[in-house]
Order: sequence, then C-alpha cells, then structure tokens
Amino acid sequence: MTEQNTSSFALQLRDDGVAVITMDVPGERMNVLKATFADEINALLAELKQNSSLKGVVIISGKPDSFIAGADITMLDGCNSAEEAEAIARLGQQVFADIEQLKVPVVAAIHGPCLGGGLELAMACHQRVVSDDAKTVLGLPEVQLGLLPGSGGTQRLPKLVGLQKALDMMLTGKQLRAKQALKAGLADAMVPNSILLDAAVQLALSGKKPVHEPKLNLVGKLLEKTGPGRGIVFDQARKQTLAKTHGNYPAPLKILQVIRTGIDKGMQQGLAAEAKTFGELCMTPESKALRALFFATTDMKKESGAGDAKPRMLRKIAVLGGGLMGGGIASVTATKAGLPVRIKDIQQQGIANALAYGYQLLDKKAKRGFMRRTELQQQMALMTGTTDYSGFKDVDLVVEAVFEDLELKQNMVADIEQHCKEDTIFASNTSSLPIGQIAAKAKRPENVIGLHYFSPVDKMPLVEVIAHKGTSPETIATTVAFARKQGKTPIVVKDGAGFYVNRILALYMNEAAQILLEGEPIEKLDKALVKFGFPVGPITLLDEVGIDVGAKIGPILQGELGDRFAAPAAFDKLLADGRKGKKSSKGFYLYSGKAKGKKPVDASVYPLLGITPSPKLSSDELVQRTTVQMLNEAARCLEEGVIASARDGDIGAIFGIGFPPFLGGPFRYIDSLGAAKLVDILKSYEAKFGARFAPCELLVTMAADRKTFY
Repeated sequence: MTEQNTSSFALQLRDDGVAVITMDVPGERMNVLKATFADEINALLAELKQNSSLKGVVIISGKPDSFIAGADITMLDGCNSAEEAEAIARLGQQVFADIEQLKVPVVAAIHGPCLGGGLELAMACHQRVVSDDAKTVLGLPEVQLGLLPGSGGTQRLPKLVGLQKALDMMLTGKQLRAKQALKAGLADAMVPNSILLDAAVQLALSGKKPVHEPKLNLVGKLLEKTGPGRGIVFDQARKQTLAKTHGNYPAPLKILQVIRTGIDKGMQQGLAAEAKTFGELCMTPESKALRALFFATTDMKKESGAGDAKPRMLRKIAVLGGGLMGGGIASVTATKAGLPVRIKDIQQQGIANALAYGYQLLDKKAKRGFMRRTELQQQMALMTGTTDYSGFKDVDLVVEAVFEDLELKQNMVADIEQHCKEDTIFASNTSSLPIGQIAAKAKRPENVIGLHYFSPVDKMPLVEVIAHKGTSPETIATTVAFARKQGKTPIVVKDGAGFYVNRILALYMNEAAQILLEGEPIEKLDKALVKFGFPVGPITLLDEVGIDVGAKIGPILQGELGDRFAAPAAFDKLLADGRKGKKSSKGFYLYSGKAKGKKPVDASVYPLLGITPSPKLSSDELVQRTTVQMLNEAARCLEEGVIASARDGDIGAIFGIGFPPFLGGPFRYIDSLGAAKLVDILKSYEAKFGARFAPCELLVTMAADRKTFY
C-alpha cells in the first residue's frame, strides 16, 4: 500500500488495486471546491492513468461530517466579468469529464452534505454509495444564489433521475436524503457510515460502469421519452416558475433553457450553454444580492452578539404560555436544539394544545419519511407540561410567551426570580413592549432579555434578541447561542418599542391601509406587492397576523415613537364587527368553504369602512408608496442604533418579513436606488400627504454626500 499527499487530496493505492482519493481541505470545516484544485486533481488523474494495475477508484471525504458542501463562493465574487466566471465553469466541466472518462470504475463514497459542485463531482463518477446517516443530503442549491449548476450538473442530473425530478431539484434547490436519493436513482447503494469505504471499494472492484436509466412509470416515459411530452414538461415548469418568481429571478428560466439545449442538441452543446449562462448569471444584480446574503448569514454564525462574552451551557429550558407561539417555541427547542423543555400554562388545556402542536409537526415529518417513529417519540419525550412551577428549579433559560400586557409580564419576571436559579435567563417573546419596562421591577435585571420570534415559529427563520441597558453580555451571548441551536438566525437589536422588524413593518402596513381607505381594491394592492417580490401582500398579511394584534401594537408604537405610527381610525370598525382576520375566519378575505388556493375578498368590508373601491393608482405607485415608508424607517433604525449595521437590517427584513431577497434587503435596495432619489420621492410624498413621509436625517445627509451603506 502506498500513499501520496497533496495539500487537499491524499492518494492511497491499496494492495487490491483500488485507489482511494481522500479530499480534506485544510482550515475548512467542510470541503469546498476551488478553481486552484484543478492542477492537483489533474496530476492525480495523470498518475492513475499510467497505473496498469489499477482496478478502480474511490473518492471519499476526510471530513467527519461532510462530503463536499459545494464550490467556494468567494471565488465567484472575485470575478470581474462573465467570461472569467464562464472559465471557472469550463474548468470544472473539464476536470469532471476527465474523471468520467477514466477506464476503471470510479465510485463516490458520500457521507454528510453533498451539494452543488460536490454533487456534480459525484455525478461524474460511475456510481455513488451513500451513508444512511441523517446528515447525508444531496442537492444542487445554486438557484438559491441566483446561479445554475455550472460543472455539468444541468446535463447529468436529468440522465440519472429523469427530467421532472431534475427540474424539481434544480429549480427549487431541494435536497434529497440518502433514502430518497437511492429511490430516485441518484445513489446506487446505501450503507451504514461505518462500512461506507468498504462498500465503495467493493463497487469499484466489481468492474462495472453501469448505464443509468431514470426510474420512470408509464406516464413518466410518455412525458420524458417523447418530444411532445418533453414540451409539456418544460411548458408546465415555465408556467409554475413564473407564478412563483413573477419574473424577478433570472436563474430558474435559464436553468430550463440550458437543460433543454442539452436534451435537444446533445451533451457538448448543453455544457457550452451551461458554462456561458453560468458566467452571465454570475454578473447579475440578483445573484450578487443573494451571494451577499449568503456571506452575511455565514459571518453572523461566527459572532456571539456581545463581543468577547462567552455563552453559558444550557441543559433545560422552560416556556411560559401554551398558545400558538409557546407551542412553536417549545417544539423547536425540543426538535432542533434537542433540549428538554417544560411548558407552563395556567390551564391544562393550554399544555395539551402546545404538546399537540409539537406532535402534529413531528407526525407530518414521520408520515413523509423524514424521521422514524422512535425519533418522534424521543423528541416528544423532551416536552413536558405543568400548571404550577414544579420542575423549574434547574431551568437555565425561560422563554415567556404570554399576552402583550406589561403588568402580566413583570409578574412573570418576579415568579421566575422566585422559583428558578439566580442565573436563570428570562427571555420575553414580546413583539412591541420595551424590554427595559419588563425588567423595571426585576431583582436581577441583568438576566432579562427580549427574544422575539415570528409566526409560525417552526417556519420563520429570524429572531430578534433585544438587550435593555442592564442586560449582561453573558445573557446576550447565551440567548444568541440558544436561538442558533433552535435553527434560527438571530439579530441583536437595541431596546425600544417595536424593536426593528415590527417597526419597519408597521409603517408599510399603515400606508397600505391608507391606500385601501382611498379606494384602491384589496386584491390589486396585494397583487402589486407580491409581484414586487414579497411572499404575501400587506392586506393578506394583516389577516394572517391578526387585525386585533395590529390594533394592540399600533398605540404602543405611536405612544413611544410618534404620530407617524398612527393607524387609521376606521380600522376600529373592523374589530367592532368581530373581524380579527384568519383566526376568526373573518377579515378582509373570505375563509368559509373548504376550497384550497386563493381566498376571495370579502366585499362586505368596503361598506363597513365607508369606501367604494375604484382603482386609480398604478401598481408601481402602490409599491413605491408602501415600500419607501419601510426604507425610510429602516434607515432611521440604523441612525438611532436600533440595529448595529446595514447588514443586520437587511437580514432582519429578509428573514423576518420576506423583503424580496433578490433586492438584497432594504439597505442594498437603497444603495441601488441612490439615497438622493429616495429622498426626492419621500419629499414629494411629504408635500402631498404630510409629515409621515419626512425623510430621516441619515438619508438626507447621505444624499448630500453621495454616500452608500455598502
């Protein structure tokens, strides 16, 4: 047996004639592919070609928990032209073609994430064996960065899993678990990780280079093996893509074009189209914004949120309140963070509801094969309930999710200080009350912090961590670490009414309400903002959040921050009519009937508000009037130090309220518009509608000095 090392690749020639190439990029937690590796790989392949006793090759990772996580994205940011990015794609294609053309079987042994360029490398191998570990996932997520797979992925994936499955994976970035990959034909074998290498060696020694045929049923064959059938598949995919993206993202449509080129004109033309399109997409503003978002979230994971402060170890969590929020928080604590959680509610029914909510989420996963029933039982066992404070003595952190009532929350702080340890953290999931007020009567205010989740908790990625003046750095660091364990992206914001996300959202929603009261139809307003790039329109959002919640938060924001937050008085009529939105099945839209899909507008809301709908404004005006309010308030939050940076503000808006990701967030969007242009728009609206549109000082200064946030 002989071994040879290059910096990222080790070659081991075994006595049975199998060469094992182990990839282990120094200084990286996961393997990433870099253009500079091409020479190293080519040298290894040249050596293997000259070895006459070679029987097969196995490619495996030296990292304990990952195969290859993809290509190094920073490499793409260094490209100054589409041609440079295209050259990187061509290089990847050439290296992978050389692997594919080796005369002996080449097997990829995959454990952990095998994504992007990692899966493209694996698909260039003749067979793939995967570990049955939960960490093993295979996918091509390039579309999420505004790109397409650039090293042969668009051409090889359809040949392995069929056109429809390949489109589903590439257009959404969907990842397959090991079992799904085996079923789809993307993997040839699945084994425990302990015997992964042995299984891969056996496949390499079999001497087989199988010709893979996608696993298709009769309908699948009719659609994928005939010209008219493929035409139907591409037309449907295009329609669905445009319905989802509203034409705001160029990558999905380009993916469709490139795959079609390969199918109609052959692999070589397909590869040429793939590399050229990859280069073009790399230079689009959408891809640059999505890559910036990727870098920002990656950087944030390295920060404690409180300078040098270190987080404390957490062993047990408690949640106060068994409502929808409490149930969601308890669920992600047990299932994602893997921590035991004690739920307290004043009624047994509240506890039952919270546990049922957690069970429903897990049951869905089990039914779809995402987890075993034994795992479901283990995770449910981490959630327990109580109507008193039994089992609270050893709790490290308590999340309070009770009603938005200051006195009630202050009483909760006192209770926790009485029944828990001296260093137990009290984290309030308030959406609007200043944390300093919640901590005002606390004996140990240094342990009190805000931890604001968004609904539904299991789906929304953001949490705001809110420190008041007296919160200790250790409490901040521990809370940030806890939120990350729950799978959340935390941003640390300064204390104050509405914090950051609800504050910028409130003005946007208020403006939408003002426009509605001027007579613009509900569906027109919602449609305009969905087309702009928001996941739902502002009126739909008001129904989903709850009109009563908006009514409660409004006066708090107005009292603390001024009259620009005053909600239209006419909205009181909605609550008087019992309209709370979706939860009361009565709001702006109709919720009766079992029909899925789009809900019709409840036309009876118009006479209730004293308006006759008549469209006057263009879609662009509707978008501009609502969004400039959000942009102005975001800049004001930065000016006041509510958020620490433009980066945090962009992440908060994208992950908290679905600000269009392809625009990069409010601050990147202001940069693309230009501060001067935004100030001009705000001033023209101020002249027409009054002080609520007055541009903040920071924007005025930036416009004068021609400055940008980035």
